[in-house]
Amino acid sequence: MQHFSRRSVLVASCAAAFCGGVRRADAAPSIAPRPLVFAHRGASAQRPEHTLASYAKAIADGADFIEPDLVMTKDGVMICRHETNIAETTDVAQRPEFASRKRTATIDGRTATGWFTTDFTLAELKTLRAKERLASLRVHNTRYDGHFDIPTFEEMIDFVAAESATRGRILGLIPEIKHSTHFHALGFDPEALFLRTIAAHEYTRTAPLEVQSFETGNLQRIGADVRAINPQARLMLLLGERTDVPPDLAAKGDKTTFGDLMTPAGLKSVRRYADVIGPSLTDLIPRDAQGGWLEPTSLVTDAHAAGLLVHAYTCRPENYFLPRQLRNGDALTARNVPGSVAEIRRYLDMGLDGFFTDDPAIGRIAVDQI
Repeated sequence: MQHFSRRSVLVASCAAAFCGGVRRADAAPSIAPRPLVFAHRGASAQRPEHTLASYAKAIADGADFIEPDLVMTKDGVMICRHETNIAETTDVAQRPEFASRKRTATIDGRTATGWFTTDFTLAELKTLRAKERLASLRVHNTRYDGHFDIPTFEEMIDFVAAESATRGRILGLIPEIKHSTHFHALGFDPEALFLRTIAAHEYTRTAPLEVQSFETGNLQRIGADVRAINPQARLMLLLGERTDVPPDLAAKGDKTTFGDLMTPAGLKSVRRYADVIGPSLTDLIPRDAQGGWLEPTSLVTDAHAAGLLVHAYTCRPENYFLPRQLRNGDALTARNVPGSVAEIRRYLDMGLDGFFTDDPAIGRIAVDQI
């Protein structure tokens, strides 16, 4: 049996390989010998999320993959926003011409009040300006409020392709198809549009690509088509709260929870249609009521045993988000770079294959110390 170091490149043929006593995954090959740094909504700790500025900062700071979250407009265009409710990430609330469009909607089983992308054409959305979502926590980002518009998925692809050509460095894309069941109920087909878009661009046909969703059905439907367009593509099932049911399953009355999918048997079923799972950090190491780390779970080991890579979310640099053991004496809103590096290193020592971070520069430091 051939053995690999813990951080060697993962290849499809290493299903039986063991590294430091932990079985490695046999999913599609990794593009790097080190864990991958995923820019969560760009460099969202440094620039307002899902703007070209946020993506540019992430690229400059060494991210391996850039993440666009994808939602639909009224006229069927795919744009980059974390969710269809744009109340917190744009200046729509300050635009009197759109005041009448504020409403309440139930999406993925949760009720929200605000302004929703499916009530706006792309032309209308392009009149809005992006703003910092966590304004009280990331005050430094508010100086960019009003500077940037909302990019479409195609604009984002072209931008990353241009940056890649300029820098001479291949940049991966890790798009998330949001609210699939919800958009289908409104008459849209985000998966069909996604496939047409990635097929139309040379960059998305050839660059590293990992497609995410919190839903199971769409990954199963489009997996073969995604790989036909980009043979090196991977599919990731994002994992929500353990007691929640994936939106597509809930819509059918299926009671299978994300927690069920995290069991060894559940992970084996996920491996039939996905290459990667995307759990939260607290699925790897739970926290107590005071935010302190508890004992780690076996999820990484169990996923690797099922042949799945593990790409977890989300590492953030502020004390507020760090486990209590790693916070320093500064305010909860303060950036704590050593604490953030230490947190990431702890997960990497568990065998994590990649991670989402709001601050790719810090993620790069943590990985490059290996």
